[in-house]
Amino acid sequence: MDDMNKDKDEASPAAVDVASIVRQAIEEYTQRDRARNEPAYKAELQEERRRREQLERRLNELVEENKRSRQIAEEAQTSSAIRAEPQRLGVAKVDLAFKAIRDDIVRTEDGRLIARGDSGEMGVKDYLSDFVNANPEFLPARISGGSGVAPGQKAPAAGPANVDLDRIKPGMSREEMERVRQEIIRVASHPKAGV
Repeated sequence: MDDMNKDKDEASPAAVDVASIVRQAIEEYTQRDRARNEPAYKAELQEERRRREQLERRLNELVEENKRSRQIAEEAQTSSAIRAEPQRLGVAKVDLAFKAIRDDIVRTEDGRLIARGDSGEMGVKDYLSDFVNANPEFLPARISGGSGVAPGQKAPAAGPANVDLDRIKPGMSREEMERVRQEIIRVASHPKAGV
């Protein structure tokens, strides 16, 4: 029996040593595997981080671009609404009137257009009608006329007078000069007809 106990004592330390050797081998394997895979994991994480940051930058750019587009569209809509009203009121110089009033008209948070004038805030239509009444120079001229051909001096409706350009010279008879003038007026008032 002593031999048996002796064999058990010798077997027991050997069994412990095998288990610790296996445990130690497994730990070494996992450490080596971790050390081998860790650079790949780090590289993959860095690549993912770089892609995420790039996507975030692109998203921020798109958000800013969207804001700018909306702002441009809103300004265009505001501009068109502001230009339409003076046109409806008969303003001849719409662009000039628009430049004069565009800073006074703003869009509220709820999207309405209001005018901020000397008398406080008011609707755009009221403001523009007051502006046009106060500045009649933006309306078309009431009396048409000025230098140039008067409405009574229209070209005669007669056919071509067969004016010879070689015969136009100083010292022409009054009748011939008047005929040439009438032909010039006729041709000038109907440029396509004389061609």
